[in-house]
Amino acid sequence: MVSHRTEGVYGETQLSANRIPVPQLIVLPVIPLCDPFVTGLERPYVESVLASDHWHGDGPFTKRAHALLQQLTDARSVLTTTSGTHALELASLLLELVPGDEVVCPTFTFSSTATAIAIRGATPVFVDSDPATMNVTADLVAAAVTERTRAVYVMHYGGVAVDLAAIGDLCRERGLLLVEDAAHGLGGAYRGQPLGSFGTYAALSFHDTKNASMGEGGALLVNHGGARDRAEIIREKGTNRSQFLRGVVDKYTWTDHGSSYLPSELLTAVLCAQLESFDAMQARRHEVWDRYKAELASWAQASGVELMTVPDDRQHPAHLFYLVLPTAADQSGFIAHLRDQGVIGAFHYQPLDASPAGRALGRTPYPCDVAHDRAARLVRLPVYPGLSSTDQDRVLDAATTYAVGSGRA
Repeated sequence: MVSHRTEGVYGETQLSANRIPVPQLIVLPVIPLCDPFVTGLERPYVESVLASDHWHGDGPFTKRAHALLQQLTDARSVLTTTSGTHALELASLLLELVPGDEVVCPTFTFSSTATAIAIRGATPVFVDSDPATMNVTADLVAAAVTERTRAVYVMHYGGVAVDLAAIGDLCRERGLLLVEDAAHGLGGAYRGQPLGSFGTYAALSFHDTKNASMGEGGALLVNHGGARDRAEIIREKGTNRSQFLRGVVDKYTWTDHGSSYLPSELLTAVLCAQLESFDAMQARRHEVWDRYKAELASWAQASGVELMTVPDDRQHPAHLFYLVLPTAADQSGFIAHLRDQGVIGAFHYQPLDASPAGRALGRTPYPCDVAHDRAARLVRLPVYPGLSSTDQDRVLDAATTYAVGSGRA
């Protein structure tokens, strides 16, 4: 594993030749929020691409990555993309969203969920969060549906699934299409079924903060049997080049809308290395997550702090671990306290309905009070496969020495 940490100065020791206590600085590495994990396969895989004549996309590593992702997600077909954002844009193109259409989506999500809607001229309609999971619910979605609603985009926050049975029923009753933003969700499941296999389309992210990474990248999961061919064309600049390479047509040409969503073999070689070690990386992430949940419980209960929870019918991928402090002042105080101990903690999404673009491009049919309240109090702790038990000790010590309400230890 390669460490990407910086160093900082924390604590002191005392000793001098005259036995007089003298402050001495101790240099400890800063514990980051995320740290990309190197499995050891990345370098030889990339070197094999560099030694070949196929650096562009859709080579042997891309085919391998598609097969591995299909196994992990149970999706009908998979197409890697240059980002999770591009996977969502590709879904919006396939849905043929147009100006005047509305798409219901969470306010508590990354901007990509909404920009993929707005870039088509459609209107993102922002809805509030369930305080237990920070996800949208079927009731929240139903209250925002109008005659203009074409689809529902859900985001599985922290890899904890939305209630897909209830939302799926709603979409079928109202004739709406479902798109899963599963950027956090690889390795997660709802009632035993992998996330990404429920919606007409789903988007994955392989940014270096995700459970499997290629630095920047993503994938579109296609669960509609007849949509893959068109998705492949849109992904390949609107051409039928992929069919040409398979020998289906003798020449290729421009046939549809499209853009350059195809990642290079260099990137998918890195992704293959990650996916082939996915189970081992996940086991290490779950060790960290489970330890936080167990060892923070007493402090949290005594301090009025809520810890991340997972409903019994959902299997999470240990993508992140968050807690919710009693007040907004405690959020900033807790983050500062962690930083003083050499630990990076962070808030997360700021609700999109209140953002400049959200106000200009979206619609918010009712106040999103839960999302705003909890966004002001939520803090994430470091979670990644290379987080040693010693560093976990430091995170836990830093967290449990924060005195809620005081802004200091």
